[in-house]
Amino acid sequence: MKLCTSEQMRALEQAAVEAGTPLDELMEQAGLAVAQEVWLNLGVVAGRRVLVLVGPGNNGGDGLVATRHLADWEADVCVYMLAPRDGDKNLDLVRERNVTLFSASDDAGSSRLAEALDGAEVIVDALLGTGRSRLIEGAMAEVLKRVRARCEGDRAPTVFAVDLPTGVDADTGQADPLAVTADVTVTFGAAKVGLFTLPGSEHAGRVEVVDIRLPKAAVDALPVELVSTAWVRERLPKRPRSANKGTFGKVLVVGGSRDYVGAPRMAAEACYRAGAGLVTIASTKDVQRANASALPEATWVVLDGDKGSIKHGARADVADGMQTRDVLVLGPGLGQGKGMQDFVREILAELPDGLCGAVVDADALNALAPIDADAFHTELRLILTPHPGEMARLLATTVEAVQRDRLGSAVDAAARWGNVVVLKGAHTIVAAPDGRTAVSPYANALLAVAGTGDVLAGVIAGLLAQGIAPFEAAACGVYVHAFAAEELSEELGDRGLLASELLPAIPRAMRTILHGKPSRGSGPMAGGIGDISAMLAGLGGGSAEPL
Repeated sequence: MKLCTSEQMRALEQAAVEAGTPLDELMEQAGLAVAQEVWLNLGVVAGRRVLVLVGPGNNGGDGLVATRHLADWEADVCVYMLAPRDGDKNLDLVRERNVTLFSASDDAGSSRLAEALDGAEVIVDALLGTGRSRLIEGAMAEVLKRVRARCEGDRAPTVFAVDLPTGVDADTGQADPLAVTADVTVTFGAAKVGLFTLPGSEHAGRVEVVDIRLPKAAVDALPVELVSTAWVRERLPKRPRSANKGTFGKVLVVGGSRDYVGAPRMAAEACYRAGAGLVTIASTKDVQRANASALPEATWVVLDGDKGSIKHGARADVADGMQTRDVLVLGPGLGQGKGMQDFVREILAELPDGLCGAVVDADALNALAPIDADAFHTELRLILTPHPGEMARLLATTVEAVQRDRLGSAVDAAARWGNVVVLKGAHTIVAAPDGRTAVSPYANALLAVAGTGDVLAGVIAGLLAQGIAPFEAAACGVYVHAFAAEELSEELGDRGLLASELLPAIPRAMRTILHGKPSRGSGPMAGGIGDISAMLAGLGGGSAEPL
């Protein structure tokens, strides 16, 4: 599903007008869609109390169109206008239907607003949409305070936002303190980026994207994609039965130090869990001793150490190891010991021609940060995976600035560094230097624990080793990683995950993405004793449930 900014939405609307669809028709389609969503929610609209909050712009016009249709379907609908809309034909059509109309300009004590809110089963927020540009104050602030109080009371109404909840920034997801919290957001043509960026996503509720006859080719050309199960399913690598371990790629994981012993092991196991054929860990003897028995499937390149970290002089051994591998993972648990910046830079400057790409994570990113990005050339083979703090260092800015505009920060970093960038966090963003961008639909507190970033680096590398291009490997890896956490949430809730527990969930997540969830009892050992007994009695089996 495509996402757009407010500027891109204006361009889409202009393209529709130039193609012969007038703005009035776009508004008609939008308002009808909102009314239909209300109808679907209520089941029966006749006699049901609906309050439509109408702002001064086009968003308010959409609300008036919705009002007209709801009135025609015999809903008990009331309109509260933030400001007069003289000469508005949609308002005239509402008046013809004898709909109750209130205006904030004639409601100094807000008594009419209180009357309209009292008993409303549905509130339609058509105040601002994408038009927010400054702090909400004045009459609108008063309206939103009373709406919030009503929604926090008993028998709270269902809130529908028209295109975007009022107070949420369409481009960044930043939210005004008084921003509306919707149960459903009905958005038009393409969902807005801010609906899938915190805190905006917490205000959006369920997002319904409706077609209002924008030019399909123009929508398809939007550079930002909300990653979906179907999108990932199309891109996950095939697994021919004739394959051997070389078919699925060889990965070299370089990392580990005295303080971060387990990081390279988790990254390496994640490579295997994502489908890589052979994974080698390059680290010190101490890291090998601590991890070899925990992951006996890994091979090792033992590097010289110095005070708990990999020695700078071990670069030559890493360079030799890269010659026979397809993908490099550089950084998990690497530490920031003496000479580490030079170690990282020299390795990345010597990537062999046969290497498909490299995932650069953790302290390897910190080693890159002081470099002049304009002088950094790696032929589009790197995937940088910073968390917000590391991103701030890469862009020479603050964490607050990164989080205020996550999409812009990721796109800027990808262009500046000339490689794919994965900005980790809620609704992780993947950006390519050519402007293509993918946004994860997931924001899961279960992943907010040490080590999950190492797992993500390994999943991305495992997919990259199987021949997926860097941008697609990063986006698919991000989705699989988050999807696995979503499935674990059904059992664990939102806390208590150990990063190592995410590892066996990776292949299960990929199976579900590819084939759907298996029915209970669909495999010979799927259930307990009772399930096996039923199977033996001829009562087992089942079919896959498509997502």
